Amino acid sequence: MDIGLIVVFVLASFVGFEIIAKVPATLHTPLMSGSNAISGITIVGAIVVAGSVQAPWSKWLGFAALVFATINVVGGFLVTDRMLEMFKRPERKTAPTTNGKA
Repeated sequence: MDIGLIVVFVLASFVGFEIIAKVPATLHTPLMSGSNAISGITIVGAIVVAGSVQAPWSKWLGFAALVFATINVVGGFLVTDRMLEMFKRPERKTAPTTNGKA
C-alpha cells in the first residue's frame, strides 16, 4: 500500500473531525441534510467497488460501505423530516357549521 494514500486518509480524517467539531448545534441538522448527498455518492461508489473488484475482501469492504452509507442516508432523511415537522403550523380544528338548517 502506498504511504501517500495513508497520509491523505489521516489528514482528511483530522480535517473532517476538526470541521465537524466546530459546527454549532443549531446548524447540525441542516448540514446533515447536505451530508445525505455526499452519502448518496458514497453509495454509488460502494456499488461500483463491490461489483467491479475480484478480491473477496474488497467486495466485503464495498458491501460494508454500502450498508453504512445507506444507514446514514435513511437516518439523515428521518431526522430532516422530523426537523421540518417542527416548522409546520398546527392544523386548526373547526366545528362543523349547520347554518341554522336541519
